[in-house]
Amino acid sequence: MKRSRFSEEQIIAMLKEREAGMATADVCRRHGISSATFYKWKSKYGGLEVSEARRLSTLEEENNRLKKLLAEAMLDNVVLTRRAA
Repeated sequence: MKRSRFSEEQIIAMLKEREAGMATADVCRRHGISSATFYKWKSKYGGLEVSEARRLSTLEEENNRLKKLLAEAMLDNVVLTRRAA
């Protein structure tokens, strides 16, 4: 997955600019992002503080790692059951 050119801190700062009263179009133009990107970030990071966003990223990374481990274990299980048959 492509990494964002903006950190969580920068994204949250953009969202706070909007909350402070700046128009969405102005925030997007100022930072060079599309309104779709802004609203996607708003749905993901809206209402979060920087520390919470970091924790969210850490949990997502751990979740992806665990999903990969589960998929590998399930694949190994399939291979072993086919060898036994």
